[in-house]
Formats: sequence, C-alpha cells, structure tokens
Amino acid sequence: MKKLDVTFRGTTDTTGYLFSLAKSLSASLRCSQYSAYADNIVASSGFAFRMWVNGGSLCPSATSIWEFKKQKPWVENGGLVCEYVERLWGADAIEEERRLAAIQIIKRSIDNDVAAVAWDISGCEWGIVAGYDDETEMLYTLKINGKEDSIPYAKLGKLDLPILSVLTVTGCTDKPADEIVADTKKLAVQHLRGKEWCDNAKGLAAYDALIEFVGNKLTADTAWNLEYSLGTYAALKWYAWKFFEKHKEFALADLYKTVYDAWKGAFDLKRAKDVTDTEVKQQIADLLAAAKEAETKAVEAMETV
Repeated sequence: MKKLDVTFRGTTDTTGYLFSLAKSLSASLRCSQYSAYADNIVASSGFAFRMWVNGGSLCPSATSIWEFKKQKPWVENGGLVCEYVERLWGADAIEEERRLAAIQIIKRSIDNDVAAVAWDISGCEWGIVAGYDDETEMLYTLKINGKEDSIPYAKLGKLDLPILSVLTVTGCTDKPADEIVADTKKLAVQHLRGKEWCDNAKGLAAYDALIEFVGNKLTADTAWNLEYSLGTYAALKWYAWKFFEKHKEFALADLYKTVYDAWKGAFDLKRAKDVTDTEVKQQIADLLAAAKEAETKAVEAMETV
C-alpha cells in the first residue's frame, strides 16, 4: 500500500468552480517534485483559455465534452512528460485491457510520488488518485470537493459516467520558458478560433451562446447552471491573467485582467442578485460582452506572434 499526502491547499480557485481537471492537475503537481509547474500548467496546457457552452440548457457536462486524449500533448506543452490511458464509448472489448493499463500507470506515478488525475472520481468530474493497495485492490482518491474516498480497482472507468481517462506526470523537459509562452499562445488561438473539437459552442463563440442564453432562456430552474459556467470560466481566466503577468507579457496580462474581472463580476452578480430580474440579466450580459471584446483583442495580439 502507498498513499500520498495530496490536498488542494495553495491551489487558487477564485470562485469554487475551477475546472476539475485543471484543479486536480495543479494540486497533484503542487504536492510533488514538480511543484514549480503547478500554477503555470493551467495556462500552458491551454485550459485557462478554453470555453465550452451548451446554449440550449447550459448543461454542466458541456465542460467535459472535448477530445480527452489531447490532455497528454496539451500538458506536455508546459514542459512536462506524461502517460495517458483512455477508453471511451463503444470500446467495451478493450475495457479490461485499458483499465489494467490505467492502474499500472497510476501505480508507477504514485511510486514516483506524483498523484494521478482521473475522470469521474468526483461524480462526473475529474479528481485525484493519491494511493493504491494491491492487497485490497483499492485506489485512494481525493474528490474535487476535498473529500477523501476510495474505489475498487475494478470500478476505475466504470463509475457514474463509465468512460476511462487517466493522466499521469512522469517527468519534465528542458523546454525554455519563451517557447512555452509562444506555444501557449498558439494553443489559446487554436481553441478560441474554434479549431479544437467539441460538440458545443467553443472558444469565442461560447460568449454569444452564453449571452443569448442569459437574455432569452435563463430561468430560476437554470440559474445554477449559469453559476457553474460563470464560476468555471472565471476561475480559469485568473490563470491566464497571472500566466502572462508572470512571463512579463504585460499587454496580454492587462487584457486578461479585464477578461477575468468581467467574468468574476458576472459570477458575483449571479451569487448576489435575482438573475430572473431583467436588469440583472442585462448587467451579466454586458459584463460577458466586455470580456468577449477584451479576449478578442487578446486573440488578435496572440495571432501576430
């Protein structure tokens, strides 16, 4: 048996809704020998710039509909080396093979004192696998809400939403910081211009879908869905702002501070006011429009690199 001491302490989440994969990965790194990468990785993997919105209902699952296998190259953009195993829908024939492979990379990672990140540990959200016990065949997990739990080896990839996605960090490279920044800009532009696969509105187009929803579809029954979307993306934009600030890209940092402030302002309004009120809806829509304007300028600036 081996179990690592992993927590979310020190991982910045300004809304309480930071995207679960990004939050789990950052926490895993912070509690390992790769702690220097913990804050950078949310942006350098591109997740600080990604938005996926289901304009019909703002279903929270929209944040988890993208090409999972891209995790490995996206995270490696930040100067890390990863292992990755997945098994998606319609692949029952390889379920056992992939589950066993995932358990092996989890165990290797934990033996190297780095917790793994896995899908559906937290109830249709990513979470952390921090330990294992071969005698009892149990994995020790940390849910996105900070609660510790455990699951049998046999249940990995077969929980609430039965697909498998496991990412581990196995090392780092000597990729220079300026290359990481340049390639992060390319990742950001790729997503924001709608070039990454997703079934829902994505990138800059997500703004229009969200603004239209707020104006025409928002009800008391879907108010929490709005809170989830605002909270998820506001918390991510903070990392974009701080990434560019850290790397002395001050023009982009200023733009992303504006983007973050607008998203966070919209989130705070949702938490404080009645979002079925017409005036409040308009205020939220105006803040999102301001964020879109600033982020569009940021994309245009990043495209010139």
